[in-house]
Amino acid sequence: SCKVFFAKDPLKIVRAQGQYMFDEKGEKYLDCINNVAHVGHSHPYVVKAATKQMELLNTNSRFLHDNLVQYAQRLTATLPEKLSVCYFVNSGSEANDLALRLARGYHGHEDVITLE
Repeated sequence: SCKVFFAKDPLKIVRAQGQYMFDEKGEKYLDCINNVAHVGHSHPYVVKAATKQMELLNTNSRFLHDNLVQYAQRLTATLPEKLSVCYFVNSGSEANDLALRLARGYHGHEDVITLE
């Protein structure tokens, strides 16, 4: 039930930089699917910020932490008043699951339409 993305053998990606990924043979591939459209792989600012955070605490958002609150405040300050609540999730799958649960809770309907 899951499509394979590869015409031949699966790619063995060993590193990435910017918008490119590299396989074990050094072949370069443009990454169009791994959520790197904003800053790319291995962006120095992101690596530095992630390292700084991991030196302090390496966990997800299930626990309370001041950084989550500060980030939510900074983010919502850029948005219209109606968009004043943040839900932090780990992945697109979690985001979709949460969106479905919120919609069902709000409307009370169980039906879903999806497009391929």
